Amino acid sequence: MVALAEVMSKEVVSLPPDSTVSDAARVMVRGGFGSVVIVQGRMLLGILTERDVLRAAAEEDDLRAARVDQWMTEDPDTALPDLDTEEAASLMLSRGYRHLPVEVDGELLGMVSLRDVLSARIAQR
Repeated sequence: MVALAEVMSKEVVSLPPDSTVSDAARVMVRGGFGSVVIVQGRMLLGILTERDVLRAAAEEDDLRAARVDQWMTEDPDTALPDLDTEEAASLMLSRGYRHLPVEVDGELLGMVSLRDVLSARIAQR
């Protein structure tokens, strides 16, 4: 068994809800991240992914004016750090997403991607 704590990225980029989609895209590209979490103080409000940026680009005239809170997924599923990567992969595949915040008692600890969990499963074989 490989737990999410062993494969998650502890570097998580966060933005406030009034940030623009353009700001988020810039941060994601510069850092090589596939998502950013949207927070108000310490509270996780949502997640904005590459797919969300593409949806916004297809519908918005100006991504510098479009706010992330209009395009994010609100109240995203989260996982505990001791969740097994196989269970995480099953959850992510069944629900159709590729990024899963890892938290304990409302404290964001990291982010895990579908690539992370599938790589861990392949390495176990």
